[in-house]
Amino acid sequence: MKLAFAGTPEFAQVALARLLAAGFDVPLVLTQPDRPAGRGMKLQASAVKALAQQQGLALAQPRSLRLDGKFADDAQAARQALLDARPDVLVVAAYGLILPQWVLDLPRLGCINIHASLLPRWRGAAPIHRAIEAGDTQTGITIMQMDAGLDTGAMLLVEALAIDPDDTTASLHERLAVLGGRLIVEALELAACGGLRPVPQPPEGVSYAHKIEKSEAAIDWTLPAAVIERRIRAFDPFPGASSTLRGEPLKLWRARRVAASGSPGQVVASDAESFTVACGDAALQVLEVQRPGAKRMPASQLLRGLPPLTGELLGR
Repeated sequence: MKLAFAGTPEFAQVALARLLAAGFDVPLVLTQPDRPAGRGMKLQASAVKALAQQQGLALAQPRSLRLDGKFADDAQAARQALLDARPDVLVVAAYGLILPQWVLDLPRLGCINIHASLLPRWRGAAPIHRAIEAGDTQTGITIMQMDAGLDTGAMLLVEALAIDPDDTTASLHERLAVLGGRLIVEALELAACGGLRPVPQPPEGVSYAHKIEKSEAAIDWTLPAAVIERRIRAFDPFPGASSTLRGEPLKLWRARRVAASGSPGQVVASDAESFTVACGDAALQVLEVQRPGAKRMPASQLLRGLPPLTGELLGR
C-alpha cells in the first residue's frame, strides 16, 4: 500500500516513523512551512520535515491547499505532487491545514486521521490540553475516516488511555503519540485486507477543543484550586500558567491542592521548599516555577533569593 502523509509536530513525527518502520511506501510527505522559532526567531523545520529529510522522502510545504485562495500556486503544486505520488490513502496527523474536498477525494481509500481524543469528545485543535483542563480521567486515540466536517468522520479504530493525576500535556502527548503510531499501522494493515468497519460517531457527547490562546495563561486566583491546578498541567509546555510576584512575571509549572484559606492570590504559607497561595476555595502549594529569562526551577531555589513571601499577593 502506498500512502502520502500530512503532519507537522512531534505527535505526527512519531506516527510517520512508525509507518516507515512497518515498511509502508511513503512517496510524499506534506508538512507546514518552516516557522520562526527561538530567541533568534530563525526559521525552523517541523519535526515531520526533519524526519522526511533524514529518510530521503519527497516533501511539499504548501501554505494552503485551497486551489482558489491566496496561495493557489502552492495548492496547485501540492495537488500535482499528490497526483504524481498516486497514494492509496493520505494519513493525516496534526497537520494544521484544512483539507479541501479535492484532497479528501484524491486517494483511493480517502484520508485517515489520527485524532488524540475519544471522539466525539474534544473535536478540534487542542484535545490533549482540554481533556486535562476539564479533569477527564481518560482520553485516547481515534483513527477516523476524514470528511468535510471538523473531526466528524466515521471511527475506524478507538483505544482509550488513562489520564494520570499528575499528567501534563507534555507527558500525555508522549503516550498518545506512541498509541497513535501503533493504531495507524493496525488500521492500514486492516484496510489492506478489507477488515476496517467504519462506525459513525454518536450524536451525544460532542465537545470542542478550541485552540489554546496565550491570553488563557494568566491565573485567576478566584477560581477553585483544583481548576487552577488542572490548568497548570494543561498549559505545560504551552503557554504556561502565569501570574506576577512583586510586579515580576512568574510562570507556575507544578503545584498541588492543599487545605488552606485566605484572600485569593495571597501567599498564606512559605517555607524553604515551597509557598502556598490561596484560591477561590482551598489553596495551591507551588512546587516549580520560572522567572523571566531563567529556566524552570524548584520553588525552593526561587525562595532562597527572596525575603519571606507570607502575606504577598500574586497577580497584583
